[in-house]
Amino acid sequence: MLRAEPDVLPLVFEAIGTRWRIDSAVPIEPGLAQAIHDRIAAFDRTWSRFRSDSVVAAIARAPGSHDLGADAPPLFALYSRFTDATDGAVSPFVGDALNHLGYDPSYSLRERDEPRSGAPGWADVARLDGTILHTTRPVSIDIGAAGKGYLVDLVAGLLTTAGHSEFTVDASGDIAHRGAPIRVALEHPYDPSRAIGVVTLTGGALCASATNRRAWGEGLHHIVDGRTGSPVDEVVATWALASDTAMADGVATALFFLAPADLATLFGAEGVRVFTDGRIERSPGFPGELFR
Repeated sequence: MLRAEPDVLPLVFEAIGTRWRIDSAVPIEPGLAQAIHDRIAAFDRTWSRFRSDSVVAAIARAPGSHDLGADAPPLFALYSRFTDATDGAVSPFVGDALNHLGYDPSYSLRERDEPRSGAPGWADVARLDGTILHTTRPVSIDIGAAGKGYLVDLVAGLLTTAGHSEFTVDASGDIAHRGAPIRVALEHPYDPSRAIGVVTLTGGALCASATNRRAWGEGLHHIVDGRTGSPVDEVVATWALASDTAMADGVATALFFLAPADLATLFGAEGVRVFTDGRIERSPGFPGELFR
């Protein structure tokens, strides 16, 4: 575990619809804590699909040109790599497909009657010019595949800049770690009281994804194939290790569509995935211990 002073309490809070916990070997000063909250809030004001005043919400209402800020180029560059690698299964334009399934800004949790459809092609709807996204029609952006990991990296960067060298940022399973090794359990997808394995995290990032985390209705959940608009149904849980959390988060999503060994070759990230029938598949270099 992280070696902290006895009186150092973790920074725990809710943001972007998830629980955050930041452990540091030394106390996090109030000014740094406020800077972390402000950075997360600014990111949410731009990228949240669930608030009406975000830039993403404006893009979903009407075509035009919108400034997404300095985070847009690295985020879209990362998504472009994952879209290419998965033949469109991972896409930042999957928001309309999620809305159709009921995972919409009003949380209706009811699938619409019309047929499902996949995400539009990038060239058909949008072009990024610097930080400005030009769209030809309303389109709903959802960066859930890698956006939370990217935001974890931003928070880790604030900690590092402030002089923290031993810390763990955990945004509900998207983890960035610096310092002494820690052991992290891999939660069983069907029984949260059990683990299917354990990973010793010596630095870098570990991200997890599972279809049971945001699920509603019969077979409906938040991990959607951008090619079809349908929820995935063969893989139930994934974990990915990478040098940064944005990459680990994206690979954890891509593992629902590609084999761990293929993603290790493409992105230099190790992974493991659990199929709905109980089979487990891992990349050759995955350093974790699996119990079955």
